[in-house]
Amino acid sequence: MMYQLGRKFQIMTVFQQVLAVNVSKNLKEKIRQLTLGMGFQQAHFVKPDVSGYQSLHWQQIESGYHSGMDWLERNTELRYDPEKLHPGTKTILVVRLDYLSDLNATKIARDHGYIAQYALGRDYHKLMRQRLSRLGKEINELLEPMGFRAFVDSAPVLERQLAESSGMGWLGKNTLLLNETAGSFFFLGELFLTLGIDADEPREKRHCGTCTACLDTCPTQAFVSEGILDSGRCISYLTIEHHGTIPVEFRVNIGNRIFGCDDCQWQCPFNKFASESQEPDFTPRSQLLNQPLNELWLWTEPEFLKKTEGSPIRRIGYQRWLRNLAIAIGNSKRTDWISVLQERYEEVDDLVREHVDWALIQLERPDDNVSYVEIK
Repeated sequence: MMYQLGRKFQIMTVFQQVLAVNVSKNLKEKIRQLTLGMGFQQAHFVKPDVSGYQSLHWQQIESGYHSGMDWLERNTELRYDPEKLHPGTKTILVVRLDYLSDLNATKIARDHGYIAQYALGRDYHKLMRQRLSRLGKEINELLEPMGFRAFVDSAPVLERQLAESSGMGWLGKNTLLLNETAGSFFFLGELFLTLGIDADEPREKRHCGTCTACLDTCPTQAFVSEGILDSGRCISYLTIEHHGTIPVEFRVNIGNRIFGCDDCQWQCPFNKFASESQEPDFTPRSQLLNQPLNELWLWTEPEFLKKTEGSPIRRIGYQRWLRNLAIAIGNSKRTDWISVLQERYEEVDDLVREHVDWALIQLERPDDNVSYVEIK
């Protein structure tokens, strides 16, 4: 009799476990479908654990490769323990939103401004955060009561590492997350959930193989080694995050890149599979796409603020915008633009004027060592 009761209890326990797994899988699939229905291209689940990445991340900080981005040094206790960002978090939903907006961007001539693909449309931060918050509310109302918090570059989150752990892709040699069917032209966002959901399986390996196209193409040789980027040499850092004078040694190789740089992405073989985003807010603004440098240079500050409203470009401010343009014009080989630079010489601040001086010398003595966006 005791044996029969024990056996019955074992059967019930196994049944409950199977039932719990099925309920979890069902909930997981419903959340995934809700996520895709909101316009995200991918949704993966991962536990709030980045312990496997902590040592390498801190080594890069100690090496100084984060350059002037001091915020990467702060809040490490939160960065390395995601659960502290939202107490009670048991699962993190990682989402992907594609942003590639101009497949012809690789053909931009040296006398036109190149702007990174992610910045040609509306700033993604607010768009994604609002959408993730709405997703959290719908999960609460339609599926399961829970606590949640959305993150989109708004907190110390190792998002690429979490995305790799979730199986969404792998960290490429250029430090970006790569996906075999989508490349790397996409944003990541996270929804921290107090729900316990089975994590997705990570990839068994990284799939870059022996390819080093992204490292080899970098105009300023910013990659110290595979997966290690010296931000102080990176054109994206120099034209966006860096507040001061851009070192002379990098100016020629900046070419016509006036906000960011996508070279390592364009050269990645997996980006052959990337497709243009269908997100209306990421449609390139005509006033930013493939515009002559001399016309951008003549924008007044009110024009700059108006034409970059809602754009990530606005955050660098008008003077840094002019600083970047001065370098690009200096690399343009357009000797007929010398007067264009000179006519605003007294209007700009000392930071910009120093770069204008350099540009004038470049235009007065043009050579063939000008780098610009041209993908082979």
